[in-house]
Amino acid sequence: MKTDLKVKLLKHLTQKKQDEGFTLIELLVVIIIIGILSAIALPSFLNQANKAKQSEAKTYVGSMNRAQQAYYLENDEFANDGKFGQLGLGIRTATDNYRYGITGGGENSTTVAHYGDPAKGNGELNTASALKAYQGVVALGQISETSEATTLAVLCEALQSIAQGNETGEGAGINLDGLNPKCKDSGWEELG
Repeated sequence: MKTDLKVKLLKHLTQKKQDEGFTLIELLVVIIIIGILSAIALPSFLNQANKAKQSEAKTYVGSMNRAQQAYYLENDEFANDGKFGQLGLGIRTATDNYRYGITGGGENSTTVAHYGDPAKGNGELNTASALKAYQGVVALGQISETSEATTLAVLCEALQSIAQGNETGEGAGINLDGLNPKCKDSGWEELG
């Protein structure tokens, strides 16, 4: 008899639960949880587009550094802005997101800088951009043990975007620590 009662009670409880829907409180809790998760994930998701655009500039400026090192080995001078095409990179000086160029270089130079600054589609500097500026510096150095000449390079990233008051990569100048290239002391971070 007791088992019949238990079976009927369980049947009644399961049938009652099947007939019910969600309560208003349960729905509100689920909506609040979804809202909290969205608020956490959305800024990170939106920032991925800027990171992808900045990746283009990092790659191009780093490639410009390496191309300058190769150009120096072949020509005993660094290429200047007029010889941008002779670096053999196959990149344009202006893309949809950035404009690229060379500061310094030329005959008898021991240093050269490259920059990638946020740009509008026409290559004009975009001072309202949320993108960061990039700069690369290559300098002629010397290996102390062998007194052999070599080229040294550094890649720098602005800590903030130009829209937040940071300077352009073109305006950062050529910075050295002795013969070693380095990033500007304030507002820039060394990437490699």
